[in-house]
Amino acid sequence: MGLRSLLVKFRTMQVNQLRGLLYEFGVSLKSGRHAGLNEIRMRMAELETGLPGVLWQQLPDQLRRIEEIDRHIEQIEKQMSQWQKQEAACRAISEIPGIGRLTATALVATTGEPKTFKSGREFAAFLGLVPRQQGTGGKVRLGSISKRGDTYLRTLLIHGARAVLFRTKCPTAWQTDIQPRRPVNVAAVALANKLARTAWAVLAKGAQYQKEYVSVKPA
Repeated sequence: MGLRSLLVKFRTMQVNQLRGLLYEFGVSLKSGRHAGLNEIRMRMAELETGLPGVLWQQLPDQLRRIEEIDRHIEQIEKQMSQWQKQEAACRAISEIPGIGRLTATALVATTGEPKTFKSGREFAAFLGLVPRQQGTGGKVRLGSISKRGDTYLRTLLIHGARAVLFRTKCPTAWQTDIQPRRPVNVAAVALANKLARTAWAVLAKGAQYQKEYVSVKPA
């Protein structure tokens, strides 16, 4: 990143300038940025008596300025690390048919830490992609989806599911099974649910997308 490179150069200039200034007054420091700056801090009492008053008064400000640059560089490095993780996650779930770059970016941003959710079904429920359950007398009926959670992301997933249903040239066995049995809208929502659960599995488990993968519950 250009800003980080610029700050590193500026920090190096500040440290070298401080070294050179102290050397003019007979102060030699250990080599290396960390070692040299630590030595200055440890020798402050000694430097107070050996440096001109104006230079001594400016020394703490110079050290604070370098520390501030250090903090800015550290903050940028953390942001870069986070961005790289998010970028890798986006690339991973973009392999899933029905999830493009826009949906992948929204999914990663919305999910945050994927292991916060115990399962893919819980994540799909968080997005409002599971049917409501209603029942009396011990009978449970499934209604329409709950539509809770992020409306924008849910809409993207349903649009992606529709694209898969209508445009894919090599449908999966799951798709071949559900399309003749369910209305288009119901099939699209069911596939959107499956996309959400698959994306969660890829993100939470660090796995690669497998087209015909079938989850098996442990015995």
